[in-house]
Amino acid sequence: MRSYLLTLVVTLVFCQALLAQETEAPTNEQDTTFWQSEFSAGLNFNQAGFSANWKAGGVNSVAFGSIVAGKVAYKKDRFSWDNEMELLFGIVRNEGEQTRKSNDRIFLDSKLGYQMTERWSAYLSANYLTQFAEGYNYNDDGTRTLISKFMAPGFLTSSLGFEYKPNETFFVRIGPFSPRFTFVTDTEIINNVPSNYGVLPGETMRIEWLAMNIFASLDKDLSESLNLKTRYALFANYETLAFDSIDHRLDVTLTAKITNVINVTLNGIALYDLDQDPGVQVSQALALGILYKVGGKK
Repeated sequence: MRSYLLTLVVTLVFCQALLAQETEAPTNEQDTTFWQSEFSAGLNFNQAGFSANWKAGGVNSVAFGSIVAGKVAYKKDRFSWDNEMELLFGIVRNEGEQTRKSNDRIFLDSKLGYQMTERWSAYLSANYLTQFAEGYNYNDDGTRTLISKFMAPGFLTSSLGFEYKPNETFFVRIGPFSPRFTFVTDTEIINNVPSNYGVLPGETMRIEWLAMNIFASLDKDLSESLNLKTRYALFANYETLAFDSIDHRLDVTLTAKITNVINVTLNGIALYDLDQDPGVQVSQALALGILYKVGGKK
């Protein structure tokens, strides 16, 4: 209940600050030049088939992946409001095996800023991270063990601090006050994941009030046909502060445009979170597919 109240308070603060920026226009026409949006959606499909007498070996398989991403930004005078969404989901089916996930992520980020100098702003932000579907460990005997699902875990991190933004492609936020809410809505997950993602047994939420968050993002065109997008997040709980207790997450996406709608995308994630695993978790995906993108719209 407390998490929902926090979300409501943050939303009301955003709305109140946004409304405070509005001034009466000299005409009845609505001025939309303060808004800028970007949207992209992509699909990729892979299939492999082999005859029964194919001597080189192989497994019949089908794979499907999708991405929906968008940005909406508002800037007027010293005030700004930036929103970002990234939804990824992919599945793969090999003959003789159950359908498995190859990618799954829900990421939402919203930031309200006030420009102090040319490169520095004060900000209030909230970002949300979870997945769409169940995740499993697949055992050698053909069975599977549930280890994650929607909102198990889920993370809601709010942050108050300062942002350094030297140009339109890069920024870094430093939030010395950044409470984080960790959700595990399925109380049975602890039977398969003893750490329960840091949430105490029998509970569905953990609140870390005293914490720091550093969040950095780079979205840069290396050439006309090559784009690099990286996102790094650091989270440190002051109460349990130690070198091995600091959480790190790095997302890297490299997109090469072949034609206006056909792209090759390489995704990589490196994650260290002691509440999930004592080691570094790594994932990687390479995809060829279609990507429709509309950018710079006002």
